[in-house]
Amino acid sequence: MTTRKKKRFIAGATCPECHKQDTMMLFLENNVEKVECVDCGYQMVQPQEQVTKVSRKSEQVIGVFKP
Repeated sequence: MTTRKKKRFIAGATCPECHKQDTMMLFLENNVEKVECVDCGYQMVQPQEQVTKVSRKSEQVIGVFKP
């Protein structure tokens, strides 16, 4: 079950996908901040602080192997 909390529009924000202004809304879903364009549905997710701290700037993923 997903829990969405209060939606807030971001004044002056432009969608990176459809390039329309004032269509971006910020909301919290399962304790994760998300931004969604109400016009085209494009979504962005704020990475958690733990993920950002663990990421190494000079490291790149070449491939993911599943046995």
